[in-house]
Amino acid sequence: MSNRSASLIALVSGICSMTPLAAQDAADPSVIDQTPAGSSQMTRTYEPAFFAEYAPRNALDMVSRIPGFSISGGNAGQRGLGQADQNLLVNGKRFSSKSDSLSDQLRRIPAADVVRIELVDGNTLDIPGLTGLVANVVYVRRGASGQFRWDLGFRPHNADPRWYGGEASLTGSSGALDFTVSLSNENNRFGADGDTLVYAPDSSLTEEQYSRFSGAFDNPKLATNFTYTLGPASIANFNLSYGEDFYNRDEFETGLPVSGPIRQRSSIVREDGPEYEIGGDVEFPLGPGSLKLIGLERFERDNYENTLVDNFSDDRPAIGSRFRQTNETGERIGRLEYQWNMLASDWQVAGEAAFNRLDRRSSLFRLGETGEFFELDFPAGTGGVAEDRYDTSLSWSKPISSALSVQLIGGMEFSTIEQTGAAANARSFKRPKGSLAATWKPQDNFDVSLTLARRVSQLSFGDFLASVSLGNDNQNGGNNQLVPYQSWNVELQANRTFGEWLSLQFDVRQAWFEDFIDWFPLPDGGEARGNIGDAQRLHLGLDATVRMDTLGWNGARFDVRLRSRDMDVTDPFTGENRAFSGDTVDLIDVDFRHDIQQSNWAWGASLFSEGKVPYSRRYEFGREWEGPTFVTLFAEHKDVMGLTVQGRVNNLLGARDRFERTVYDTPRPGGLLAFSESRDRRIGPTFELSISGSL
Repeated sequence: MSNRSASLIALVSGICSMTPLAAQDAADPSVIDQTPAGSSQMTRTYEPAFFAEYAPRNALDMVSRIPGFSISGGNAGQRGLGQADQNLLVNGKRFSSKSDSLSDQLRRIPAADVVRIELVDGNTLDIPGLTGLVANVVYVRRGASGQFRWDLGFRPHNADPRWYGGEASLTGSSGALDFTVSLSNENNRFGADGDTLVYAPDSSLTEEQYSRFSGAFDNPKLATNFTYTLGPASIANFNLSYGEDFYNRDEFETGLPVSGPIRQRSSIVREDGPEYEIGGDVEFPLGPGSLKLIGLERFERDNYENTLVDNFSDDRPAIGSRFRQTNETGERIGRLEYQWNMLASDWQVAGEAAFNRLDRRSSLFRLGETGEFFELDFPAGTGGVAEDRYDTSLSWSKPISSALSVQLIGGMEFSTIEQTGAAANARSFKRPKGSLAATWKPQDNFDVSLTLARRVSQLSFGDFLASVSLGNDNQNGGNNQLVPYQSWNVELQANRTFGEWLSLQFDVRQAWFEDFIDWFPLPDGGEARGNIGDAQRLHLGLDATVRMDTLGWNGARFDVRLRSRDMDVTDPFTGENRAFSGDTVDLIDVDFRHDIQQSNWAWGASLFSEGKVPYSRRYEFGREWEGPTFVTLFAEHKDVMGLTVQGRVNNLLGARDRFERTVYDTPRPGGLLAFSESRDRRIGPTFELSISGSL
């Protein structure tokens, strides 16, 4: 364990063992401790009055202001639907959509509809998979209402203005039917410019490059949700979303070699395609318990093209390449959950069938001397991958006492992976998985959760087939032997509050991986994503909220998020131990907000810094990152003719876009050094304006 990680553990252990301060007795009257029906555990409940000073527009504004709590998990990257892994519920139910994020769905719940937000022990709920601190947003529809958010942005360097970001949503009810309809556009405008220096093996400068790129991303989406109450204990949900992705990136580079002609490079990237999701669930009483049936269908198509051309200042012909790829991915899931109470315990049996697929068509072209592109053979880039997976599980949860609760889940997964194309293959697997979790809450302001789990990861089907990265001159081979990595996990979460002035959440997660996935060498001299053996990772996290009211600075608060990771895996190219390619090794995220009392004004600042691990490949190693530190200032007025208006200035310290790599002519570790390069490009400040209100 590193000195940094040990210091963080020692600091948090000391804080959690502190004697409660006098400030604990001066609790906010809008925060109450109460025992929910059917539970012997205390629940910390936040009433709407607690959030009034922030003038929230929706449930997301409220959840983001809960002291010491941050949203985690979600279904988007999960293997199927599986057990719940997000730390957020709405009216005691988990989200079943995989296309909408937790933040998206919370943003569509008007703040006026929120009755309260409960922080509860996940083990005490009848939702298997939930452990640690969970936020439950309790709300009721109070008639039809609408809200909107308009996000604008401007960057003085290398990027077009951002005019069309935001969302408009409408919620309402009619008898037993509740509905939500939203139209949104997640978008971004980006760019950078600066120098890249290229060095020979003897460290002498061989070329100085100046590059500039700009790009845009838009994802317009229409999403709907319908909830119908069939009876006192019966409810049905239906979700539908449709969107389009539009991405472009234009990069131009001038190469000034020490000797030789000047080079002008253009790299044009275009990507677009539709996506949709149809899903729903129905829950109703059956026998001694209740049955829930869930169905989901997702599809996405990406049409990608990258054209790269180099022109020279002398009479030599231009050289270039073009790479095209169409990916069609789909997922179809059917799941049933039956739960009942027996022997003073909650039980659930669940079964799931999931069918995932990828169809890929790739084409590679070379620029000819006549100025036209001609196609090359590239059979390894075309094919398909499909996985049929079935799993079943049995869960048991029980409050042992008023201070201790436990949850046990046992499951088995059966899957078949079939690949078509140039490297056709089919394999079948059987894998056990499950977890044991316990939560101890000796007093109202302190609780500890411990989880032991066996997990199976979700594969990226694109790793089975070959692809090309023209900008870095890399070809990624396909691997038809890939299997999902599995892991044993030990996870500890501790929560400690000191009145309303300080809230802490400390997480320790140790994972031992089998069949870990990273770059590995192919027998033909290439490289691909593959299973490289055992690995381990220690993750430490601290979330803290400090409210300054007790020190006389009313309305001011600091939210701090710290992360630190120690990782260990054997590099398949060098045989040395190293961290995981491209992973986060440490992170600092500090937000300050001051809601000025007796006014509608608020202001604040944030600081963000993230350390990234270098990547390791057969012929090169390097690191790409932005930083070192991003600083933002904002000012907000909560009532401009009934609207909330916030202005932000980002990147005040001038964080930059950086990339370094060392490339070899022959495989590492004993390869001959070809060149090294170092890139340092300006990002510049960003000015943003967000306007939100009610319809």
